[in-house]
Amino acid sequence: MFADRQAVLNCIAGGFGGRKALVVGDLMLDRHVWGDVHRISPEAPVPVLKFSKQTESGGGAASVASNLAGLKLMPSIIGLVGADAEGALLLEIMKKFGIRVDGVVSTDGRPTITKTRLIGGHQQMLRIDREEASAMPGSCEERLTAALEGAFAERPDVVIISDYAKGVLTEGLCQKTIAWARARGLPVLVDPKGADYTKYRGATCITPNKLELSVATGVGAHTIDDLIEAGRRLRDRLHLDFLVLTRGEQGMTLIEKDRVVHIPAVAQDVFDVTGAGDTVIATLAAALSAGLGIEDSLHLANTAAGIVVSKTGAVPIHSEELLDAVDLEQILEHRSKISDLDVLLKRIRTWKERGERVVFTNGCFDLLHAGHVTLLERAKREGDRLIVGLNTDDSVRRLKGEERPIVRQEDRALVLSALESIDAVILFGEDTPLELIKAVQPDVLVKGGDYSIDEVVGASEVESRGGKVVLIPLVDGRSSTRTIDRIRTLSA
Repeated sequence: MFADRQAVLNCIAGGFGGRKALVVGDLMLDRHVWGDVHRISPEAPVPVLKFSKQTESGGGAASVASNLAGLKLMPSIIGLVGADAEGALLLEIMKKFGIRVDGVVSTDGRPTITKTRLIGGHQQMLRIDREEASAMPGSCEERLTAALEGAFAERPDVVIISDYAKGVLTEGLCQKTIAWARARGLPVLVDPKGADYTKYRGATCITPNKLELSVATGVGAHTIDDLIEAGRRLRDRLHLDFLVLTRGEQGMTLIEKDRVVHIPAVAQDVFDVTGAGDTVIATLAAALSAGLGIEDSLHLANTAAGIVVSKTGAVPIHSEELLDAVDLEQILEHRSKISDLDVLLKRIRTWKERGERVVFTNGCFDLLHAGHVTLLERAKREGDRLIVGLNTDDSVRRLKGEERPIVRQEDRALVLSALESIDAVILFGEDTPLELIKAVQPDVLVKGGDYSIDEVVGASEVESRGGKVVLIPLVDGRSSTRTIDRIRTLSA
């Protein structure tokens, strides 16, 4: 859930303020050969791919820059390509995306890194890599350093180091990039590789996945608590502002000096994870450079990753689909507020572990009106999390008569969940919410001012645990019964 959803939406719609982004790293050409498989070869026990089409796109650091362009930033890139047809094609692809390629160095000493993937239907069958990952000649590093100096003269707003361990990002080049950026007050985000992360020291953050952090720290990738602790130590040792551990379908973990925060993943059907890390770091950089908070930036990066993994191939994110996804997520978040007791109790434990105060109120909320909304908004002010116990249709009928409710329970629950003031909605079928209150154990119990405290169900139970009961004055002239009577009068 976004802390400031409107700011996030404004940021995406505004193209992240058209910020300039500098990407430094390993450039690659991603080639996809598409087709269908209907038979096994008679020559060997391998599938036969019937060719349909061939596509090319930017990979590695070029993929990061393509994602930035798709989010309407102004990216420029520094890297190395071969003096070959693939290098020329990659440059043309990046130019078409609006990526500045002035800082790309061409050399005839090594080929352009090219990854060719054979896709049968939606399934990747084989990958063919053409590359030379040895240390690049000193003359290339000198040319890249000169290009880097020129790029900083263009005053970028954020810098990304995209390391695929192909020999371009030497310790010297990384440290020059970080030092020059930090001296100008610019954030530097690193997508790391390898076992030695010392070349990234002084960056704003690094974004390793579980395996990468395991390799860098020597801690098992499946021992998550130990891995997070190792991430803490690594953050301190490298003097990072924060570290982001990406965990695939488990989301991300933000590791700062004094806290660890888990950002859940956005559920999607996964077809291809190719390029997901590039999308994450590009979106994170875009959001941070535009002034969004760290947690909202990470949540947005998670959302963007959820979009690209649902496609086949390394397809960059676009701002329009990211806007749609944030809007859809809001709808899903509303529905997720409606929970059963087991799920609710787990949420309450999490809230209370954070030191948050839980407020509870209940009612039928049949034909939601201004009086209800006012009560709920004022109830939320009494704590940090507001839980609403909602009478089921059967219990409403027992309380209000056979003609009620007007609105069925599923619809009443969904309307309530859309209110920003409400954090959870739970249905109960008893005549009173006493058993629910005993289970929830709220810090604050709220009812309308038409009750006295000794009439409030659950008041003594809450007060006996040190909680308090709050009565909130009703809004004059607002009630569901009056609204229903007026409708009947008008329709008569």
